[in-house]
Amino acid sequence: MIELSDMVRELRAQLTAAVADADGELVRFELGPVEVEATVAVTREAGADAKVRLWVVDAGANGKYTQAQTQRIRVTLTPKAVSADGSPVRPVLIVGDELDDER
Repeated sequence: MIELSDMVRELRAQLTAAVADADGELVRFELGPVEVEATVAVTREAGADAKVRLWVVDAGANGKYTQAQTQRIRVTLTPKAVSADGSPVRPVLIVGDELDDER
């Protein structure tokens, strides 16, 4: 299992890699909302610093988590790119150079 935050972190890394691969490409796509759907197991740790955690699970693995409740969640993420100084960069393009008729 991986934590939901790790899944989102990996998604961010993959989108960043796709943007970096843009050099020299003729076709590109504007990055819009990203919808992610996953089955998560909700667990609670015992102790003074107890945390509730969301773990992404395989679709066929639900039966393994009898001590945890599983929930199906859908998250819509709207990626925003920022420049080195923190100012927003818009629009975010996945690959290629800007064409004359693109906005």
